[in-house]
Amino acid sequence: MTVTRNLVVFAALNGALAVALGAFAAHGAGPQVKQLLTTGAHYQLPHAVVALVCGMWPARSRIIVIAGWLAAAGGLVFALALSAIALLSLPAMGAVAPVGGLLMIAAWLLIGFAALPTQAASA
Repeated sequence: MTVTRNLVVFAALNGALAVALGAFAAHGAGPQVKQLLTTGAHYQLPHAVVALVCGMWPARSRIIVIAGWLAAAGGLVFALALSAIALLSLPAMGAVAPVGGLLMIAAWLLIGFAALPTQAASA
């Protein structure tokens, strides 16, 4: 098994940040801040796990590695945009959150594409 170490490390840090944001939302944030931080953490954490899985994928595939980076980056961008809105009162970051969402969607589509049989495998 080939491990993409940088992706695994980034995914692990991303997951840790998601847990920290979720914990702060649960224990130290006001109601409006809590909702935004919780939403960000709810998207960030599973995409950190997706990135971790992609970084440890048994058969190294460029598409899977790209999908992992897109998942990790998308989750982080989305969560940080919502955090900036909540904690820094920067409503303009609402325009950045969809970029994170598009990155996450692209990651899932690439994973699905990578799972399709190749011409050589189906012949």
